[in-house]
Amino acid sequence: MPSTNRRAFLGASTVLGLGTLAGFKNLRTADARTETSAIENDDSLDDWLATANDPRTPRIRDFRFDDPPTVYLDVSNSKSFSPPAIKVAPDTTVTWEWTGTDREHNVVAADGTFDSGAPDGEAGTTFEYTFETEGTYRYVSEPQAEAGMKGVVVVESAPSSGYPTVDEWLVDTNEYDGSITDRTDEDLVEITTGADGNGGNLAFDPHAVTVSTETTIRWSWTGSGGGHDVAFEDADVGSETIYAEPGVHFEHTFNETGVFRYACRPHRGLGHRGAIVVE
Repeated sequence: MPSTNRRAFLGASTVLGLGTLAGFKNLRTADARTETSAIENDDSLDDWLATANDPRTPRIRDFRFDDPPTVYLDVSNSKSFSPPAIKVAPDTTVTWEWTGTDREHNVVAADGTFDSGAPDGEAGTTFEYTFETEGTYRYVSEPQAEAGMKGVVVVESAPSSGYPTVDEWLVDTNEYDGSITDRTDEDLVEITTGADGNGGNLAFDPHAVTVSTETTIRWSWTGSGGGHDVAFEDADVGSETIYAEPGVHFEHTFNETGVFRYACRPHRGLGHRGAIVVE
């Protein structure tokens, strides 16, 4: 069970912001209902991540198709969790590992779900927790919470379209939920390149389609989001030039069945990816 001091600190932080640890140690929550209510009124997840230390652009890293993740504490004296925001499937065990800086840290959930105990500074120390229930779990290192040492674990079932290759390719793109647009029995299908998504004009729309053989797919650039191209992972086809101006710059007729993954090379890592299922 979390200590009374820890519960008081985390409950009060939702109202007052992350103030000094010394001040919070004298606070007490009236009961569990009060604490839960305070957490529910906390800032949005975007606001939470915006104030979390991260040397890169804040982004929730999706591990639902990867090995169980390890989150490292205070890498290079950064007073941060690395990565600070992750997404996992239910029943995943997350490990936190101390890197051994001069500071002491702990890992404490805002709602009391998990608690590594008293702050520790020894390199190689680990703490594990298995997330069984879907939800959003915010946490801090108490001694460095005011300085932005905050993180979050989002627990959510992986999407399932019936095409595992597509699901794994698109799992962290533009809120992909396993939906594939059915465009079978159409001779010509148009896909927008540079559509709104992934934090800018960095998406294909639709990002996944099912078509019949002999279908021609035409990619139309919006002219937004910088330069884009279309590069396939599973076939030796694609646009050879990165285009920034609007217009149709690439099309291809699919004559064989299969799953064809593709991406915009300049923005692949940001989620500008798509898939074609030919039946």
